[in-house]
Amino acid sequence: MNQKIVGKDKRDWIRAFPLIEKIIETEEVVWINPEKENFSPESGVIKKEEIVDAEERLERFAPFIMRSFPETAASGGLIESPLLEISQMKKRLMKMSKEEIKGRLLLKGDHALPIAGSIKARGGIYEVLKIAESLALSEGMISTDDDYGMLQEDRFRQFFSNYSIAVGSTGNLGLSIGIISATLGFQVTVHMSSDAKQWKKDLLKRKGVQVREYPSDYSQAVEMGRQQCGEDERCFFIDDEHSRDLFLGYAVAPMRLEKQLKEMDVRVDEDHPLFVYLPCGVGGGPGGIAYSLKMLYGEHVQCFFAEPTHSPSMLLGVMTGKHDAISVGDFGIDNRTDADGLAVGRPSSFVGKTVGPYLTGIYTVEDQMLYKLLYNLYQTEEIKLEPSALAGMYGPVQIARNGWFSANYSAEQLQNSTHIVWATGGSLVPDEIMESYLQKGNV
Repeated sequence: MNQKIVGKDKRDWIRAFPLIEKIIETEEVVWINPEKENFSPESGVIKKEEIVDAEERLERFAPFIMRSFPETAASGGLIESPLLEISQMKKRLMKMSKEEIKGRLLLKGDHALPIAGSIKARGGIYEVLKIAESLALSEGMISTDDDYGMLQEDRFRQFFSNYSIAVGSTGNLGLSIGIISATLGFQVTVHMSSDAKQWKKDLLKRKGVQVREYPSDYSQAVEMGRQQCGEDERCFFIDDEHSRDLFLGYAVAPMRLEKQLKEMDVRVDEDHPLFVYLPCGVGGGPGGIAYSLKMLYGEHVQCFFAEPTHSPSMLLGVMTGKHDAISVGDFGIDNRTDADGLAVGRPSSFVGKTVGPYLTGIYTVEDQMLYKLLYNLYQTEEIKLEPSALAGMYGPVQIARNGWFSANYSAEQLQNSTHIVWATGGSLVPDEIMESYLQKGNV
Protein backbone atom coordinates (compact mmCIF):
# COMPACT_ATOMS: atom_id res chain seq x y z
CA MET A 1 0.00 0.00 0.00
CA ASN A 2 1.30 3.46 -0.90
CA GLN A 3 1.91 5.74 2.04
CA LYS A 4 -0.30 8.82 1.99
CA ILE A 5 1.40 12.21 1.91
CA VAL A 6 -1.00 14.85 3.25
CA GLY A 7 -3.89 12.71 2.05
CA LYS A 8 -2.50 11.82 -1.40
CA ASP A 9 -0.44 9.02 -2.91
CA LYS A 10 3.02 10.02 -4.08
CA ARG A 11 1.94 9.23 -7.66
CA ASP A 12 -0.93 11.71 -7.35
CA TRP A 13 1.44 14.41 -6.15
CA ILE A 14 3.70 13.77 -9.15
CA ARG A 15 0.74 13.95 -11.51
CA ALA A 16 -0.30 17.28 -9.98
CA PHE A 17 3.27 18.64 -9.89
CA PRO A 18 5.47 16.78 -12.42
CA LEU A 19 8.60 18.60 -11.18
CA ILE A 20 8.40 16.51 -7.99
CA GLU A 21 9.74 13.53 -9.94
CA LYS A 22 13.05 15.32 -10.55
CA ILE A 23 13.05 16.71 -7.02
CA ILE A 24 12.77 13.17 -5.62
CA GLU A 25 15.76 12.16 -7.79
CA THR A 26 17.66 15.09 -6.21
CA GLU A 27 18.26 16.64 -9.62
CA GLU A 28 18.82 20.37 -9.92
CA VAL A 29 15.52 22.04 -10.82
CA VAL A 30 14.07 25.50 -11.40
CA TRP A 31 10.49 26.23 -10.37
CA ILE A 32 8.88 29.45 -11.60
CA ASN A 33 5.88 30.44 -9.52
CA PRO A 34 2.80 30.15 -11.81
CA GLU A 35 0.56 31.93 -9.29
CA LYS A 36 2.87 34.80 -8.36
CA GLU A 37 1.03 37.87 -7.10
CA ASN A 38 1.99 41.52 -7.32
CA PHE A 39 2.95 42.81 -3.89
CA SER A 40 0.47 45.12 -2.18
CA PRO A 41 1.66 46.92 0.98
CA GLU A 42 -1.95 47.28 2.11
CA SER A 43 -2.62 43.54 2.10
CA GLY A 44 0.78 42.50 3.44
CA VAL A 45 0.96 40.67 6.77
CA ILE A 46 3.92 42.80 7.90
CA LYS A 47 3.54 46.58 7.77
CA LYS A 48 6.28 49.04 6.87
CA GLU A 49 5.89 50.75 10.26
CA GLU A 50 6.97 47.50 11.94
CA ILE A 51 10.17 47.37 9.88
CA VAL A 52 10.89 51.04 10.63
CA ASP A 53 10.33 50.31 14.33
CA ALA A 54 12.85 47.44 14.12
CA GLU A 55 15.42 49.68 12.45
CA GLU A 56 14.96 52.34 15.16
CA ARG A 57 15.41 49.72 17.88
CA LEU A 58 18.70 48.59 16.34
CA GLU A 59 19.82 52.24 16.24
CA ARG A 60 19.01 52.60 19.96
CA PHE A 61 21.21 49.60 20.70
CA ALA A 62 24.10 50.88 18.55
CA PRO A 63 26.06 52.36 21.52
CA PHE A 64 25.84 49.03 23.38
CA ILE A 65 26.87 47.08 20.28
CA MET A 66 29.80 49.41 19.59
CA ARG A 67 31.13 49.11 23.14
CA SER A 68 30.62 45.35 23.35
CA PHE A 69 31.96 44.60 19.87
CA PRO A 70 34.71 47.06 18.88
CA GLU A 71 34.70 45.69 15.33
CA THR A 72 31.44 47.63 14.80
CA ALA A 73 33.02 51.00 15.67
CA ALA A 74 33.46 52.01 12.02
CA SER A 75 29.72 51.66 11.44
CA GLY A 76 28.79 53.36 14.70
CA GLY A 77 27.50 50.15 16.23
CA LEU A 78 25.27 49.18 13.30
CA ILE A 79 25.56 45.56 12.23
CA GLU A 80 25.89 45.95 8.47
CA SER A 81 27.73 44.40 5.54
CA PRO A 82 29.28 45.66 2.29
CA LEU A 83 27.77 45.48 -1.19
CA LEU A 84 30.48 44.34 -3.61
CA GLU A 85 30.74 44.19 -7.38
CA ILE A 86 32.07 40.77 -8.47
CA SER A 87 32.69 41.29 -12.18
CA GLN A 88 35.48 38.71 -12.35
CA MET A 89 33.21 36.07 -10.85
CA LYS A 90 30.58 37.01 -13.40
CA LYS A 91 33.05 36.22 -16.19
CA ARG A 92 33.95 32.94 -14.49
CA LEU A 93 30.28 31.96 -14.11
CA MET A 94 29.66 32.56 -17.80
CA LYS A 95 32.73 30.54 -18.73
CA MET A 96 31.74 27.67 -16.41
CA SER A 97 28.12 27.54 -17.54
CA LYS A 98 28.30 28.69 -21.18
CA GLU A 99 25.37 30.98 -20.27
CA GLU A 100 25.38 34.74 -20.82
CA ILE A 101 24.64 36.82 -17.72
CA LYS A 102 23.54 40.30 -18.74
CA GLY A 103 23.78 43.21 -16.32
CA ARG A 104 25.89 43.76 -13.19
CA LEU A 105 26.62 41.04 -10.64
CA LEU A 106 26.85 42.16 -7.01
CA LEU A 107 27.44 40.29 -3.76
CA LYS A 108 25.68 41.36 -0.56
CA GLY A 109 28.39 40.42 1.91
CA ASP A 110 26.46 39.15 4.93
CA HIS A 111 29.29 36.65 5.40
CA ALA A 112 31.18 39.65 6.77
CA LEU A 113 28.52 40.84 9.21
CA PRO A 114 30.15 41.66 12.57
CA ILE A 115 29.65 39.51 15.67
CA ALA A 116 28.25 36.34 14.07
CA GLY A 117 29.70 36.33 10.53
CA SER A 118 26.42 35.43 8.85
CA ILE A 119 22.99 36.70 7.87
CA LYS A 120 21.73 35.41 11.23
CA ALA A 121 23.43 38.41 12.85
CA ARG A 122 20.42 40.34 11.59
CA GLY A 123 17.36 38.46 12.82
CA GLY A 124 18.89 36.51 15.70
CA ILE A 125 20.62 39.44 17.35
CA TYR A 126 17.61 41.69 16.78
CA GLU A 127 15.19 39.39 18.58
CA VAL A 128 17.49 39.01 21.60
CA LEU A 129 17.95 42.79 21.78
CA LYS A 130 14.18 43.28 21.67
CA ILE A 131 13.73 40.81 24.56
CA ALA A 132 16.41 42.61 26.58
CA GLU A 133 14.85 46.01 25.92
CA SER A 134 11.38 44.81 26.88
CA LEU A 135 12.61 43.35 30.17
CA ALA A 136 14.67 46.42 31.10
CA LEU A 137 11.84 48.81 30.21
CA SER A 138 9.30 46.82 32.23
CA GLU A 139 11.55 47.07 35.29
CA GLY A 140 12.10 50.81 34.79
CA MET A 141 15.84 50.27 34.35
CA ILE A 142 15.97 52.24 31.10
CA SER A 143 13.86 54.51 28.92
CA THR A 144 14.01 54.64 25.12
CA ASP A 145 15.67 58.07 25.38
CA ASP A 146 18.64 56.69 27.34
CA ASP A 147 22.10 55.85 26.02
CA TYR A 148 21.83 52.08 25.68
CA GLY A 149 25.56 51.80 26.19
CA MET A 150 24.66 51.52 29.89
CA LEU A 151 23.47 47.95 29.26
CA GLN A 152 27.11 46.94 29.56
CA GLU A 153 26.99 47.66 33.29
CA ASP A 154 27.10 44.74 35.73
CA ARG A 155 23.65 45.51 37.13
CA PHE A 156 22.12 44.73 33.74
CA ARG A 157 24.12 41.54 33.32
CA GLN A 158 23.00 40.42 36.78
CA PHE A 159 19.38 41.27 35.92
CA PHE A 160 19.43 39.41 32.59
CA SER A 161 21.07 36.39 34.25
CA ASN A 162 17.70 35.70 35.90
CA TYR A 163 16.33 34.87 32.44
CA SER A 164 17.23 32.29 29.85
CA ILE A 165 17.05 32.07 26.08
CA ALA A 166 16.82 28.91 23.99
CA VAL A 167 16.95 28.21 20.27
CA GLY A 168 17.14 25.22 17.94
CA SER A 169 19.66 25.60 15.13
CA THR A 170 21.73 23.95 12.43
CA GLY A 171 24.52 26.41 13.21
CA ASN A 172 24.50 30.10 12.29
CA LEU A 173 21.32 31.15 14.11
CA GLY A 174 22.68 29.44 17.21
CA LEU A 175 25.94 31.37 16.85
CA SER A 176 24.26 34.77 16.61
CA ILE A 177 21.82 34.17 19.46
CA GLY A 178 24.38 32.46 21.67
CA ILE A 179 26.97 35.22 21.30
CA ILE A 180 24.66 38.21 21.86
CA SER A 181 22.70 36.51 24.68
CA ALA A 182 25.88 35.61 26.57
CA THR A 183 27.22 39.15 26.07
CA LEU A 184 24.08 40.62 27.66
CA GLY A 185 24.23 38.14 30.54
CA PHE A 186 21.36 35.78 29.72
CA GLN A 187 21.57 32.08 30.45
CA VAL A 188 21.50 30.64 26.93
CA THR A 189 21.08 27.15 25.51
CA VAL A 190 21.50 26.29 21.84
CA HIS A 191 19.94 23.00 20.78
CA MET A 192 21.89 21.83 17.73
CA SER A 193 21.12 19.19 15.15
CA SER A 194 23.52 16.60 13.76
CA ASP A 195 23.99 18.82 10.67
CA ALA A 196 25.71 21.56 12.67
CA LYS A 197 29.44 21.90 12.12
CA GLN A 198 31.64 21.02 15.11
CA TRP A 199 33.57 24.30 14.94
CA LYS A 200 30.33 26.21 15.49
CA LYS A 201 29.53 24.13 18.57
CA ASP A 202 33.06 24.65 19.88
CA LEU A 203 32.90 28.42 19.35
CA LEU A 204 29.64 28.66 21.27
CA LYS A 205 31.04 26.70 24.18
CA ARG A 206 34.03 29.05 24.34
CA LYS A 207 31.56 31.95 24.61
CA GLY A 208 29.94 30.35 27.66
CA VAL A 209 26.89 29.01 25.85
CA GLN A 210 25.34 25.68 26.81
CA VAL A 211 25.18 23.49 23.70
CA ARG A 212 22.93 20.45 23.53
CA GLU A 213 23.43 18.09 20.61
CA TYR A 214 20.95 15.70 19.01
CA PRO A 215 21.50 12.83 16.57
CA SER A 216 18.45 13.82 14.53
CA ASP A 217 17.86 16.83 12.30
CA TYR A 218 16.87 20.46 12.76
CA SER A 219 13.24 19.70 13.67
CA GLN A 220 14.21 17.79 16.80
CA ALA A 221 16.58 20.55 17.93
CA VAL A 222 13.76 23.09 17.58
CA GLU A 223 11.31 20.87 19.45
CA MET A 224 13.72 20.41 22.35
CA GLY A 225 14.22 24.17 22.57
CA ARG A 226 10.47 24.71 22.69
CA GLN A 227 10.16 22.07 25.37
CA GLN A 228 12.85 23.71 27.51
CA CYS A 229 11.05 27.07 27.49
CA GLY A 230 7.63 25.51 27.91
CA GLU A 231 8.71 24.43 31.38
CA ASP A 232 10.12 27.82 32.48
CA GLU A 233 8.25 31.13 32.43
CA ARG A 234 11.55 33.02 32.55
CA CYS A 235 12.78 31.32 29.38
CA PHE A 236 12.36 32.87 25.94
CA PHE A 237 12.31 30.49 22.98
CA ILE A 238 13.44 32.00 19.69
CA ASP A 239 11.39 30.18 17.11
CA ASP A 240 13.07 30.15 13.71
CA GLU A 241 9.92 28.67 12.15
CA HIS A 242 7.35 31.19 13.37
CA SER A 243 9.06 34.27 14.82
CA ARG A 244 7.78 37.63 13.62
CA ASP A 245 10.66 39.39 15.38
CA LEU A 246 13.33 37.34 13.58
CA PHE A 247 11.56 38.17 10.33
CA LEU A 248 11.58 41.89 11.15
CA GLY A 249 15.28 41.85 11.99
CA TYR A 250 16.04 40.45 8.55
CA ALA A 251 13.57 42.86 6.91
CA VAL A 252 15.68 45.86 7.98
CA ALA A 253 18.43 44.81 5.54
CA PRO A 254 16.81 46.05 2.29
CA MET A 255 16.23 49.51 3.81
CA ARG A 256 20.00 49.77 4.22
CA LEU A 257 20.66 48.06 0.89
CA GLU A 258 18.61 50.79 -0.81
CA LYS A 259 21.17 53.38 0.34
CA GLN A 260 24.08 51.21 -0.81
CA LEU A 261 22.56 50.79 -4.27
CA LYS A 262 22.16 54.55 -4.61
CA GLU A 263 25.77 55.05 -3.56
CA MET A 264 26.82 52.62 -6.31
CA ASP A 265 24.61 54.46 -8.84
CA VAL A 266 22.39 51.40 -9.29
CA ARG A 267 18.90 52.27 -10.45
CA VAL A 268 15.92 50.00 -9.82
CA ASP A 269 12.89 50.66 -12.01
CA GLU A 270 11.04 49.16 -14.96
CA ASP A 271 14.00 49.72 -17.29
CA HIS A 272 16.53 48.60 -14.65
CA PRO A 273 15.20 45.39 -13.06
CA LEU A 274 16.75 43.90 -9.94
CA PHE A 275 17.15 40.12 -9.44
CA VAL A 276 17.99 38.81 -5.97
CA TYR A 277 19.08 35.25 -5.10
CA LEU A 278 18.67 34.12 -1.49
CA PRO A 279 19.87 30.85 0.08
CA CYS A 280 16.95 29.32 1.98
CA GLY A 281 16.80 27.01 5.00
CA VAL A 282 13.66 27.22 7.13
CA GLY A 283 12.98 30.55 5.43
CA GLY A 284 13.17 33.38 7.99
CA GLY A 285 16.23 35.20 6.62
CA PRO A 286 15.43 35.09 2.92
CA GLY A 287 11.74 35.60 3.71
CA GLY A 288 12.25 38.81 5.65
CA ILE A 289 14.62 40.19 3.02
CA ALA A 290 12.41 39.25 0.06
CA TYR A 291 9.31 40.72 1.70
CA SER A 292 11.04 44.01 2.45
CA LEU A 293 12.53 44.17 -1.06
CA LYS A 294 9.05 43.79 -2.54
CA MET A 295 7.80 46.54 -0.23
CA LEU A 296 10.55 48.85 -1.53
CA TYR A 297 10.64 48.00 -5.22
CA GLY A 298 7.41 46.14 -6.04
CA GLU A 299 7.55 44.43 -9.43
CA HIS A 300 10.92 46.00 -10.27
CA VAL A 301 12.58 43.34 -8.08
CA GLN A 302 12.32 39.59 -8.61
CA CYS A 303 13.29 37.30 -5.72
CA PHE A 304 14.47 33.71 -6.01
CA PHE A 305 15.12 31.26 -3.17
CA ALA A 306 17.94 28.70 -3.49
CA GLU A 307 18.03 25.30 -1.74
CA PRO A 308 20.24 22.20 -1.80
CA THR A 309 18.96 19.33 -3.95
CA HIS A 310 18.74 17.16 -0.82
CA SER A 311 16.82 19.73 1.28
CA PRO A 312 14.21 21.35 -1.01
CA SER A 313 11.71 21.96 1.80
CA MET A 314 10.54 25.49 0.90
CA LEU A 315 10.21 24.47 -2.75
CA LEU A 316 7.93 21.55 -1.87
CA GLY A 317 5.98 23.61 0.67
CA VAL A 318 5.31 26.62 -1.54
CA MET A 319 4.82 24.70 -4.79
CA THR A 320 2.20 22.36 -3.29
CA GLY A 321 0.67 25.01 -1.04
CA LYS A 322 1.04 22.64 1.91
CA HIS A 323 3.90 24.54 3.59
CA ASP A 324 4.93 22.89 6.89
CA ALA A 325 2.40 20.08 6.48
CA ILE A 326 4.79 18.50 3.99
CA SER A 327 8.46 17.54 4.38
CA VAL A 328 11.30 16.29 2.19
CA GLY A 329 11.23 13.04 4.15
CA ASP A 330 7.66 12.39 2.97
CA PHE A 331 9.13 11.94 -0.52
CA GLY A 332 12.11 9.86 0.58
CA ILE A 333 14.62 12.74 0.30
CA ASP A 334 17.34 12.37 2.94
CA ASN A 335 17.89 16.07 3.94
CA ARG A 336 21.65 15.49 4.01
CA THR A 337 23.74 18.35 2.72
CA ASP A 338 27.05 20.02 3.51
CA ALA A 339 25.15 23.32 3.34
CA ASP A 340 24.37 23.01 7.06
CA GLY A 341 22.40 26.24 7.35
CA LEU A 342 20.05 25.00 4.64
CA ALA A 343 19.62 21.45 5.99
CA VAL A 344 15.93 21.83 6.81
CA GLY A 345 13.38 19.14 6.05
CA ARG A 346 10.22 21.11 6.82
CA PRO A 347 9.80 24.82 5.95
CA SER A 348 8.35 27.68 7.95
CA SER A 349 4.63 27.93 7.32
CA PHE A 350 4.68 31.58 8.41
CA VAL A 351 7.31 32.46 5.79
CA GLY A 352 5.79 30.29 3.06
CA LYS A 353 2.37 31.88 3.45
CA THR A 354 3.71 35.42 3.97
CA VAL A 355 6.29 35.54 1.19
CA GLY A 356 5.48 32.58 -1.09
CA PRO A 357 2.87 34.45 -3.15
CA TYR A 358 5.45 37.10 -4.12
CA LEU A 359 8.38 34.82 -4.94
CA THR A 360 9.29 34.62 -8.60
CA GLY A 361 10.82 31.18 -8.21
CA ILE A 362 12.88 28.63 -6.30
CA TYR A 363 15.76 26.53 -7.61
CA THR A 364 18.02 23.81 -6.23
CA VAL A 365 21.79 23.31 -6.35
CA GLU A 366 23.96 20.20 -5.86
CA ASP A 367 26.51 20.24 -3.03
CA GLN A 368 29.45 19.73 -5.38
CA MET A 369 28.42 22.80 -7.35
CA LEU A 370 28.43 24.80 -4.10
CA TYR A 371 32.05 23.78 -3.53
CA LYS A 372 32.97 24.54 -7.14
CA LEU A 373 31.44 28.01 -6.86
CA LEU A 374 33.17 28.53 -3.50
CA TYR A 375 36.55 27.75 -5.05
CA ASN A 376 35.96 29.94 -8.11
CA LEU A 377 34.76 32.90 -6.05
CA TYR A 378 37.95 32.76 -4.01
CA GLN A 379 40.07 32.45 -7.17
CA THR A 380 38.42 35.43 -8.86
CA GLU A 381 37.54 37.78 -5.98
CA GLU A 382 39.47 36.43 -2.95
CA ILE A 383 36.19 36.15 -1.01
CA LYS A 384 35.70 33.16 1.30
CA LEU A 385 32.17 31.87 1.91
CA GLU A 386 30.84 28.70 3.53
CA PRO A 387 29.13 26.22 1.15
CA SER A 388 25.53 27.20 1.96
CA ALA A 389 26.30 30.84 1.11
CA LEU A 390 27.07 29.89 -2.50
CA ALA A 391 23.53 28.66 -3.20
CA GLY A 392 22.60 32.12 -4.44
CA MET A 393 25.58 32.31 -6.79
CA TYR A 394 24.11 29.78 -9.19
CA GLY A 395 20.89 31.76 -9.57
CA PRO A 396 21.77 33.88 -12.61
CA VAL A 397 22.93 30.73 -14.41
CA GLN A 398 19.92 28.62 -13.46
CA ILE A 399 17.37 31.27 -14.37
CA ALA A 400 19.12 32.13 -17.66
CA ARG A 401 19.27 28.45 -18.57
CA ASN A 402 15.56 28.13 -17.78
CA GLY A 403 14.79 30.84 -20.36
CA TRP A 404 12.81 32.97 -17.91
CA PHE A 405 14.90 36.13 -18.38
CA SER A 406 14.52 36.28 -22.15
CA ALA A 407 10.83 35.40 -21.93
CA ASN A 408 10.05 38.29 -19.58
CA TYR A 409 12.52 41.08 -20.37
CA SER A 410 13.90 42.84 -23.42
CA ALA A 411 17.60 42.64 -24.24
CA GLU A 412 17.94 46.30 -23.22
CA GLN A 413 16.27 45.73 -19.84
CA LEU A 414 18.53 42.77 -19.14
CA GLN A 415 21.62 44.74 -20.14
CA ASN A 416 20.58 47.41 -17.61
CA SER A 417 19.71 44.90 -14.89
CA THR A 418 21.42 44.12 -11.59
CA HIS A 419 21.82 40.69 -9.98
CA ILE A 420 22.45 40.48 -6.22
CA VAL A 421 23.71 37.24 -4.73
CA TRP A 422 23.11 37.22 -0.97
CA ALA A 423 26.19 35.77 0.74
CA THR A 424 24.87 34.39 4.01
CA GLY A 425 27.94 33.24 5.96
CA GLY A 426 31.62 32.38 5.99
CA SER A 427 33.92 34.84 7.74
CA LEU A 428 34.13 32.85 10.99
CA VAL A 429 35.02 29.54 9.33
CA PRO A 430 38.40 28.33 10.71
CA ASP A 431 41.26 28.50 8.19
CA GLU A 432 41.88 24.75 8.07
CA ILE A 433 38.21 24.03 7.38
CA MET A 434 38.05 26.72 4.70
CA GLU A 435 41.11 25.16 3.09
CA SER A 436 39.29 21.81 2.94
CA TYR A 437 36.31 23.53 1.30
CA LEU A 438 38.58 25.07 -1.34
CA GLN A 439 40.18 21.70 -2.05
CA LYS A 440 36.76 20.09 -2.54
CA GLY A 441 35.88 22.76 -5.05
CA ASN A 442 39.15 22.56 -6.99
CA VAL A 443 38.14 19.69 -9.24
